[in-house]
Amino acid sequence: MLYDLAINLYDVAVHLAAPFSRKPRKMMKGHWVAYSLLRQQIEKGVPYIWFHAASLGEFEQGRPLMERIRAEHPGYRILLTFFSPSGYEVRKNYRGADVVCYLPFDKPRNVKKFISIVNPCMAFFIKYEFWKNYLDELHKRHIPVYSVSSIFRRDQIFFKWYGGTYRDVLKDFDYLFVQNEASKRYLSAIGINRVSVVGDTRFDRVLQIRDEAKDLPLIQKFKGDSMVFIAGSSWQPDEDLFIEYFNTHPEMKLIIAPHVTDESHLVEIIDKLKRPYVRYTKATDKNVEKADCMIIDCIGLLSSIYRYGDIAYIGGGFGVGIHNTLEAAVYGIPVIFGPKYHKFMEAIGLIEAKGAYSINNYQELEELLQKMFTHEGFLRETGLNAGYYVTSHAGATDKILSIINF
Repeated sequence: MLYDLAINLYDVAVHLAAPFSRKPRKMMKGHWVAYSLLRQQIEKGVPYIWFHAASLGEFEQGRPLMERIRAEHPGYRILLTFFSPSGYEVRKNYRGADVVCYLPFDKPRNVKKFISIVNPCMAFFIKYEFWKNYLDELHKRHIPVYSVSSIFRRDQIFFKWYGGTYRDVLKDFDYLFVQNEASKRYLSAIGINRVSVVGDTRFDRVLQIRDEAKDLPLIQKFKGDSMVFIAGSSWQPDEDLFIEYFNTHPEMKLIIAPHVTDESHLVEIIDKLKRPYVRYTKATDKNVEKADCMIIDCIGLLSSIYRYGDIAYIGGGFGVGIHNTLEAAVYGIPVIFGPKYHKFMEAIGLIEAKGAYSINNYQELEELLQKMFTHEGFLRETGLNAGYYVTSHAGATDKILSIINF
């Protein structure tokens, strides 16, 4: 009852916020059309495999599995649902799925209506998706449901003395494919043993991204023979540090791909620069050769840009948490980020593998970069460690598919 009350209150809050905020408004519109979209696009008598991802990051984790199933089992259709507009709005035209829509709120009436229309033959919930009513209904209807790339910590509600209802939700899964041994131990302690440690499908995904990386001639021309420092998904606290270093070290060039690309933030970055710069959308063969800094003022290029770098800095570590470290590490270059990384297993793993370093302030960044720029062996070894960490942890998709029955 408390869970259902919380879902209803959240639904009300989104409705109240919708007239004033774009994100809730998009979510509401998506919910309103979800059922009609499903009735129009779901083909009767055809088996559908349902993938659910909260947002874009979880989608990327589920993507290798979706694409392998689509390639190896063409008799199945793929339904992809999102909870967040930040996932749906970016991937609503994703060609790897036959149907893409929002997931209606986890209320009993919505759940029965949704599952009756789709009638999936199996379902995959990515990472932290534990919607009680959906999982209960799938279990009641004997529809196999799997958790993919999930990770569990001791402080989660499942392992508290008062978490019995939430533990029951985990029992709805036919199988949980977890990232590490600790997750398996925590689950075993509460009597859940249909678990395999397969790792994180993101490693498979970044290897795929690397193989599909775009050639970017303007970036190549900008790089030339210089050492290039690439700052990906940066925020203002990150930029304050590495721009200060860049301004006084002419031996390096800088590429900044900020997390927020609105004009006001770009102006803030430009105001801090003391060396020549060019914005990517205004770059030409001539002006890139005169620039020491390139600002990526558009989206969709960062994962390909890392291939041109010698060192990568990943933003977010002075805020809520770092962004994707693996997209840079896969190219075999050293990775640097701020102090807030401890909730990210891949960041911890990269540091343990000596392929990444965390810094707390400008002095630490300066000392680390000085060591990398003056000791070629240290730079090369750190990069090799980063690349090996990624390749050695690939293969989760193969392990999952070896267990599932089609």
